[in-house]
Amino acid sequence: MHHDNLQRWQHTHAFGQDLKRPGEARTIIVIAITAVMMVVEITAGIVFGSMALLADGLHMASHAVALSINAFAYVYARRNAHNTKFSFGTGKVNALGGYSGAVLLALFALLMAAESAGRFVFPVTIALNQAIFVAVIGLIVNGASVFILGHRHEEDAHGHHPHDHDHAHHHHDHNLRAAYLHVLADALTSLLAIFALLTAKYAGLVWMDPLMGIVGAFLVARWSLGLLRTTSAVLLDEQGPETIRTGIRDAIEVDDNRITDLHLWSIGPNIYGAIISVVAHDPQAPDYYKTLIPPDLGLVHVTVEVHPCIHRDPVPARQATSGTHP
Repeated sequence: MHHDNLQRWQHTHAFGQDLKRPGEARTIIVIAITAVMMVVEITAGIVFGSMALLADGLHMASHAVALSINAFAYVYARRNAHNTKFSFGTGKVNALGGYSGAVLLALFALLMAAESAGRFVFPVTIALNQAIFVAVIGLIVNGASVFILGHRHEEDAHGHHPHDHDHAHHHHDHNLRAAYLHVLADALTSLLAIFALLTAKYAGLVWMDPLMGIVGAFLVARWSLGLLRTTSAVLLDEQGPETIRTGIRDAIEVDDNRITDLHLWSIGPNIYGAIISVVAHDPQAPDYYKTLIPPDLGLVHVTVEVHPCIHRDPVPARQATSGTHP
């Protein structure tokens, strides 16, 4: 068969990953802002003796690295979108970037808790006024970063707004979500630092400074674990959302068609692959079953195998018509 005749049955596996995402430019902007503020806070934390401020600066340092991983994931996924080495495209690079960022976040939380605990035993004199000033600047910068990366107000890759009724079965851009959680965590630790320093200044409770370091570490750990769960589900090919699986079954299981095997997994942000086994008394071509699936489910790579049902189980006439039991 001539190669040109095969092209109608062939398709690209880029699935839109070759397009530049809005989150990419915003992430790079935030990296630059975070890196500058990171240097200021770490220096101020060391000079002024504030654990809360130093923790905030170290927090931002880890996030500058994590955000760089996120930016790399965007660029790598885009540049390799047409690379045939990736069976289903580069969509999972996004989840891998989010997962890597979450691991860094978890490690930082442990470091932050350990250092804060040490400050209870060996307290350090704090230059409160200067530390408060720097912490306020940090909060303003982090607030600006949260605003820039405010992905919750963005439409997803299919043009659905987060409040749309069918958005429940769409995942956010995990890479952008990781970056967003990083800067949100930064804003929180800046807020905690300000609270701790004000308490130490006006109430004399110097131990509030390391205590806020531990509280911040706990909250950061919770965020990172949540992101690890969602991204690892993608990386480990866990079954896709129940709503999509139900939609596939409802669409195909009409007449005597029955789905005997269904694999649904994420191959990128908001896009899924599916392998479906169908048994029918009167089997049709695989394309027929593909056309039954609603286009708004986010399926971009569907494989259908069809098997004829050759066994029937006729019910004996006497048993079917009589009301007696054997």
